[in-house]
Order: sequence, then structure tokens, then C-alpha cells
Amino acid sequence: MASLTIFPAIDLKAGQVVRLAEGDMDRATVYGDDPAAQARAFADAGADHLHVVDLDGAFAGGSVNGDAVRGVVTAFPGRVQLGGGIRDIAAVEGWLKLGVARVVIGTAALKDPEFVRAAAAAHPGQIVVAVDARDGMVATAGWADVSDVTVVDLARRFEDAGVAALLFTDVGRDGMLKGCNVEATVALARAVAIPVIASGGVAGIEDIAALVGHVSDGVEGVITGRALYDGRLDLSAAIAMASQPPSPPRGEGRGEGQ
Repeated sequence: MASLTIFPAIDLKAGQVVRLAEGDMDRATVYGDDPAAQARAFADAGADHLHVVDLDGAFAGGSVNGDAVRGVVTAFPGRVQLGGGIRDIAAVEGWLKLGVARVVIGTAALKDPEFVRAAAAAHPGQIVVAVDARDGMVATAGWADVSDVTVVDLARRFEDAGVAALLFTDVGRDGMLKGCNVEATVALARAVAIPVIASGGVAGIEDIAALVGHVSDGVEGVITGRALYDGRLDLSAAIAMASQPPSPPRGEGRGEGQ
């Protein structure tokens, strides 16, 4: 049975490791000034996947923290997933050549879907579409703008495009430790044939436990940041839990109800 993938997050702002509250650049908490060292620390705790976001790039529309990203890719022995300001094929191919395993396309998925389709066709299994939502509607431009397109409608536009996964973030919960929006994540996973990665609001091991039970629904993984940095979630424990099969519902376990 497939296991849930844990993606510890490294969000970059002015070369530093930060976390934002609800995607607000003015509400950033700095957790370190050495992204490569943070990547190594996550690897030492057992992580084999990493989610990196160039926050400045998301607003600028192009790479801003390139040196920091390259340092992370060099330092981390596993697979790095990168998002933030990737809006043309040259950017996609540049990062893939530098060793990034998958690139995340957000704003461009809504504004230039043909670019996403072309990228997915050229690089199968390496393109992730970010589906960021406020109250079920797609948010773009670093979450600064909210569109009139629903999350499911956007996701369905790429069902036949060959994208590797959908990255679903509940913006209102991101960095707020309110708990992952498991219900909305699972609803999206069941609505489309593309694997879904949960993001936003992970507060502790309970969120990991809740998501493990929905791998069969199409939930591929979960991104967690602030809970790790604040010590509310132990990365090694999260990875161990994510690799366990979900517990059977009451009455279906061996020896019960007989």
C-alpha cells in the first residue's frame, strides 16, 4: 500500500527561512538564515522529500532567491519540489536541469493553462499544479488576489494534461496552526483523478494521522512548515506515522465482531 509523503517546507524570503501567516508577506516569522543547513537537518531527521518556495519570486513573477534554492538542492540528498514565480518553460527547464525533481506552477495555471499543458507534456511526472484557495475559490499572485474560479474547476482543467500532482493549500489556515483542512483536501482528491498534496494549517501529529487514512482516496502527501519549526510536530515521528497503514474502522479489525 502506498504511504503518505511528508514534505517539510522551506519558504524563502530575502535568503532567509521564514513562515508566513495566511500568505501575508508582512507577517513573516524568520526561522533561520541558512536554508542549506535547514535542508540538511530535515534530511538527518529522515526526510527524503522537501518543498521549497521562493516567496519573493511568487510576487515578482520570477526567481529571486535562486542562490538559496541552489544551495538547498545541493545540500539535500532527496527530492526537492520547488515553487514560486515559475511562469515560463525556460524557468521550468532551468530548475529541472539544476536538479529540482518537480516544479510547482501556481498563478500561471489559472492565467496561462496552455503553458502548464506544454510543460507537463515535455516533462511528465515533474509538474505540480498549485491549487490555492480562499473559501473554495482559487487565489493567485502569492495569494494576494482571489479569482472567480473554483478549486475543483481549475483542477479538472488539467486532468488530461499529465501533471504529477495537485498541491492544495487552504490559504486561511497556512501558517496558522489551525489544523489541516482534511475535508476539503479529500473532497478535491475524490473529485479528480490527479493525486493531491495537502498544505496549510498542519498543527501536529493528529493531522498526519487524519491524512494517512485517505491515501486510497488520492491524497499523496502533506506539506508542513511552522509546526516543525515551532516544535509542535516531530519530523521523524511524522514520517514514521505516514509510512504506517491506516487503522481499520472499529469492528473490522481481526477478531472483532466475531
